[in-house]
Amino acid sequence: MPDSPSRLRRQPAWLALGLLLIAMALSVQQASSLLAHGSWDHVFGSMIPDDFSALLVRYSYLPRLVVSLVVGAALALAGVIFQQVLRNPIAEPTTLGVASGAHLALAACAIYAPSLLDGGQEGVALIGAGLGMLAVLGLAWSRRMSPVALILSGLIINLYCATLSTLLVLANHEVLNNLFIWQSGSLNQNSWQDVYHLAPRLAAVAVLAALLARPLEVLGLADATAGSLGLSPGRMRLLALSVAVALSASTIASVGVIGFLGLAGPALARLAGARTVRQRLIWAPVFGALLLVLADQLVQASARVLGAEIPTGIFTAFLGAPLLLVLLSRLHETRINPPANAGNVRPLPLKRTRWVLLAVLIVSVYVALTWGRGADGWYFSSGATFDALLPWRAPRVAAAFAAGVLLALAGTLMQRMTGNPMASPEMLGVSSGAALGGILVLVIVPGFNPWVLLAAAIAGALIALLAIVALSWRSAFAPDRMLLTGVALSTLLNAFAALFMVSGDSRVLLMLSWMTGSTYRIDAGQALVVSAMAVLFLLVTPLCNRWLAIMPLGAERTRALGISLGGSRLVLLLLTAVMTAAATLAVGPLSFVGLIAPHIARMLGARRPIAQLLLSAMLGGTLLVLADWLGRNLVFPWQIPAGIFATFIGGPYFMWLLVRKR
Repeated sequence: MPDSPSRLRRQPAWLALGLLLIAMALSVQQASSLLAHGSWDHVFGSMIPDDFSALLVRYSYLPRLVVSLVVGAALALAGVIFQQVLRNPIAEPTTLGVASGAHLALAACAIYAPSLLDGGQEGVALIGAGLGMLAVLGLAWSRRMSPVALILSGLIINLYCATLSTLLVLANHEVLNNLFIWQSGSLNQNSWQDVYHLAPRLAAVAVLAALLARPLEVLGLADATAGSLGLSPGRMRLLALSVAVALSASTIASVGVIGFLGLAGPALARLAGARTVRQRLIWAPVFGALLLVLADQLVQASARVLGAEIPTGIFTAFLGAPLLLVLLSRLHETRINPPANAGNVRPLPLKRTRWVLLAVLIVSVYVALTWGRGADGWYFSSGATFDALLPWRAPRVAAAFAAGVLLALAGTLMQRMTGNPMASPEMLGVSSGAALGGILVLVIVPGFNPWVLLAAAIAGALIALLAIVALSWRSAFAPDRMLLTGVALSTLLNAFAALFMVSGDSRVLLMLSWMTGSTYRIDAGQALVVSAMAVLFLLVTPLCNRWLAIMPLGAERTRALGISLGGSRLVLLLLTAVMTAAATLAVGPLSFVGLIAPHIARMLGARRPIAQLLLSAMLGGTLLVLADWLGRNLVFPWQIPAGIFATFIGGPYFMWLLVRKR
């Protein structure tokens, strides 16, 4: 029997009451443990408390509690507005580029224009958040702002902002260390200043949201229907989005990035029975506030056990990744077609193309080994100078080339196995899984054993691949669904990476450098291992020629032609996992080589599997060699990691795939 309207109205209240009682119990217990032998009278007295514990509760714990309530409510309210205006159940500040844009703007100003922060961080955060949102909307415009297009656009903007922010951290680690801790979402307080700053803004937006409740309800309809009811959809969307972005920027400027409260609050409100926009505008902030208080209380309780406090934003990210996977089922399917064969441009004959690429590769390797930039400018090394520099340059060039080959081969296998033209180890989270395995080994296992690291990376990549297959099976490996699964897996990686970076471990810079794709610490032994693996898989992957030729035709035809779909997929998954893990250990999880190399190979005329594998391998190796060489020399004496440089090259290509009309 369906629930009655009166019962639906009561459900949110009962759930909120239960969360409130749990939050109150944890809060009182935490405050009592801080007070120790002090008295509550000292806390609420008019004079400044003499007792240190009472002082701590009054000016640190209680402001933190109130800030948790205000921030949770603000982010959940912003999430409701984003989701209603964009008709997207997983829209919120961290998935729409708002949070990453604000963080990048603050990081850049902290280094290059600190005077802009003298008047406070809110204005800078608002500009960054607004630009991030505009970039996402611009990318999704050609696909009519569909829910999937918005999230994929948010993915690429988040990735770009993250790579730029990481590059700034690498170059200015000491300056940005506190900023990085703030960016992870720390609710620590030492006064009531943030409460006085955020509470009026939340109240103003709440009043405005109440006035906009009916227009927001109409925006849930088709634009033509909304227009016939006397509403201007474009203007109303702009107004509502501006309000949500401003509220998000205010919270980010005050406490950093607290992810996924904009998802969790509205989702819990809908689950509890809040059906209308008015109900969600009321109950989502309530649930968001209570959820953040609960999360923060758990963080503070765990700090007593662990001896160090995890930023609350990292804790919410751990909860957000599974929630994102659950909410993906709400998105409508859209298909991404393979790119056309370079328009009307006729590709070169395949044999001629191979020779041209081989020549480009030889020239690239020669330039990377001999031409560089020093204190006196550009120079060409030969003779004794070349002999002295070769032991330093050769391992980097070899590792970059081998990693490019491995990623290109893995990307080709994934695209042919799934029939997904946007599949690649980087975009589907396979590289993230490999990196996560490596990070866990660095944290848990003392010392640095490269073989243990490789085994952990392979396990992480394989687990990520199996998760993608399991989650994408019902959607028949729909391209957008697989990409969004990769978003969730990458979110989990970022949470673990952020946890490690704020731990104060001396290996933070080493891990940062590795995750951005730097080949700076590659030695001859590591380069030899990666190169040997590249040669091995260049010989092994062509043996899968028949599978790769038939699998793109679909599961039914594959079985009809006598191929065991489960067994062939398992073998290809294992090959992809091992190749991705080896490449990730060499150049980190950041790059688009596994995405763009197979595409360019196909556009150049390589339609058959073996031809595409070989051409992709040459392209991938050449791209990473050039990226490593340019990163070493363009901003000398500083270095741009090869993975970041390759991301800058491949990012526009991904954007082109995203905005290209079907």
